[in-house]
Amino acid sequence: MTMQSKLLERTGGYIGGQWITEAPGGNFDVINPANGDVLARLPNMAAPECVAAIEIAERSLRPGEPVSERRRWLEILHDRLLAMKEEFAKIITSENGKPLREALVEVEYAAGFFRFFAEQTPRLEPEVLPGRMRNCTWTIHRRPAGVAGLIAPWNFPLAMMGKKVAAALAAGCGIVIKPARQTPLSMIALCHVAEQIGLPVGRLNVVFGPAGPIGETFCTHPAVRVISFTGSTETGEWLAIKSAPHLKRLALELGGNAPFLVFEDANLERAADALIANKFRVAGQTCVCANRVLVQARAAAQFTELVAERVRKLRVGDGFDPASDLGPLIDRAQYEKVAAHVRDALARGARRIAGSDPPPLSHDWGAFFPPTVLTGVTRDMKVCCEETFGPVVAIATFDTEAEAVAAANDTCYGLAAYAFSEDADRLDRLSSQLQFGHLGFNTGTGPRPEAPFGGFKRSGYGREGGVDGLFEFCESQVVARA
Repeated sequence: MTMQSKLLERTGGYIGGQWITEAPGGNFDVINPANGDVLARLPNMAAPECVAAIEIAERSLRPGEPVSERRRWLEILHDRLLAMKEEFAKIITSENGKPLREALVEVEYAAGFFRFFAEQTPRLEPEVLPGRMRNCTWTIHRRPAGVAGLIAPWNFPLAMMGKKVAAALAAGCGIVIKPARQTPLSMIALCHVAEQIGLPVGRLNVVFGPAGPIGETFCTHPAVRVISFTGSTETGEWLAIKSAPHLKRLALELGGNAPFLVFEDANLERAADALIANKFRVAGQTCVCANRVLVQARAAAQFTELVAERVRKLRVGDGFDPASDLGPLIDRAQYEKVAAHVRDALARGARRIAGSDPPPLSHDWGAFFPPTVLTGVTRDMKVCCEETFGPVVAIATFDTEAEAVAAANDTCYGLAAYAFSEDADRLDRLSSQLQFGHLGFNTGTGPRPEAPFGGFKRSGYGREGGVDGLFEFCESQVVARA
């Protein structure tokens, strides 16, 4: 039953250096979403196990711990991830379904955060301010905030958690991780590596189980001072409400509804290629992928056909098949949501120019959704006003730049946006007008470890990556000495 991997010789929760294989809540199965194979059976943990993990993480904190030691751990973790890249990628493809070549890129991306935050650790050394103000020497210390509760989604099971773990380790925090129930094996594998490199016992802990009891424990336990969450806006709001009486620090990367603007002066071939790469990564199940494609009317017919040509060539299948461009959606619920969005658009007058009716599912796995292109999309359709999170390109048109900006900003979310134009002045204008945390101009690329990433409006607050992402896990302490 258990997936064969040297990184998964033991599976279970991981608390204080001990592997937990049983819990009062019973067990749950980790399923390969492509074929239904049971990869592992894990304990269904809840508040008591989470409390134990938090208290052990708190005891792992070491006042005065050398920053250089943390840097060494991060550098070794970076090197080990790259050395074991193929093994980690196979785990990701097995539990998430994405094509193996995408999983390999994810491992490299995750490793980049350990490298970057290792390089940033000198910023945590004490900083002496110049001069003697009020006849004192003033020193700024960056202290670990405390225990960090980390919650990440299933679409990038190693990278989304890796960016949080790397920053928290660099800051010196004790860590309790709650991976998504669908994709916990990547974090189990990382714990094995942490054991091998001699990370202090209790510094890294993993719990699984229902989101409610574990999330509430993060929100109410006094030792948890930082909660970093990537997921839905609704869950982010719940965490903010629950943690408010305890004045926790929160970093929330929440929902998106990314516009992808294509102006008539754009290089349309380049824009079409960028859209395919951006939209169909993880079968469209990413928070930064284009959700609304807005094309200037005079270029719409040509651009739409360029996109449709490319989409018709995409192949859907098992992520381990080299011919597959897309794997399955994560489960039946996601499949049915995407299908409902397409039905709603067609019922409201959209046209499908690529793709076909998705077949009904007989299982909770095998959710292979046909890549789809819709035209004639309007703002009242679900594909426009909600995050579809699937392989559906929804194309609408605009006439003027002002209309494009208004349509792009016509959402309560503000995570990512993209624009394609050969007019440099226009792109400069757009950079100050588009209300999104990440902007891609003439590129569909997403975030990098070196740059802070996060959203505006209901896409959350706080940042991951960049120096900002490191300081999310620190408290600044000022010492004035006469």
